[in-house]
Amino acid sequence: ASQRSAKPFVALNCAAIPESLIESELFGYRGGSFTGARKEGMRGKLQQADGGTLFLDEIGDMPVALQTRLLRVLEDRLVVPIGGEPQAVDVRLISATHRNLLERVEDGSFREDLFYRLNGLEIALPPLRERSDKAQLMELLLKQEADGLSIVIEAKARQALLDFNWPGNVRQMRNVLRTLAALCDEGRIGYEDLPAAIRQGSAQTKPDEAHSPLDDAERAALIATLDAQRWHMTHAARELGVSRNTLYRKLRKHGINR
Repeated sequence: ASQRSAKPFVALNCAAIPESLIESELFGYRGGSFTGARKEGMRGKLQQADGGTLFLDEIGDMPVALQTRLLRVLEDRLVVPIGGEPQAVDVRLISATHRNLLERVEDGSFREDLFYRLNGLEIALPPLRERSDKAQLMELLLKQEADGLSIVIEAKARQALLDFNWPGNVRQMRNVLRTLAALCDEGRIGYEDLPAAIRQGSAQTKPDEAHSPLDDAERAALIATLDAQRWHMTHAARELGVSRNTLYRKLRKHGINR
């Protein structure tokens, strides 16, 4: 186990805190350093995580000015609270984002030097619609939400759930399964029990029976590009010169599933 496993683990969602407050949350402040500050001051997340791990969720939404200060902390291992003096910190930083940070670097909304300072080990978590283990995940989530009851999903309903796009990812699937488990009759979930959005989405994903030569060529090009890019949707969309949304729409149009 890591030497930090028994040390503090502190998390901060950069998108959930107003820009005016995130600086004090991250770096802390000295008592009386600004109007409304606590008299005793406040230790920021960096100080709280000293010796352990700081998890910055949605770091792609961090204001550029704070990115500069964070980079300085990572380089110097010193944090300067608002109105205070530098303090040494020893923190392992883990960050996550749903945004494409390279695109944000290109448009100037994310510092390039901070990106490369953070990018030591990158783990790409695909959205639920791209995962090949959706069936196993669905069974696991249903078991967790069934609270010990035996619940069976009928074949047509199961296929509709697997075909659905799941824009809300695992949270959405869990919530849908929780509701289905709570409302199902005699431990069975049928197609008609599914939310309308899932039934409609299932109908829309069915490929047309008739294909024109142009459709066939487009479908072949999509599959070839996806295979070449190992089904990495962002890379495939870039190679094809289209947005990810356009790529997903074309995949639904042609009924392409991994």
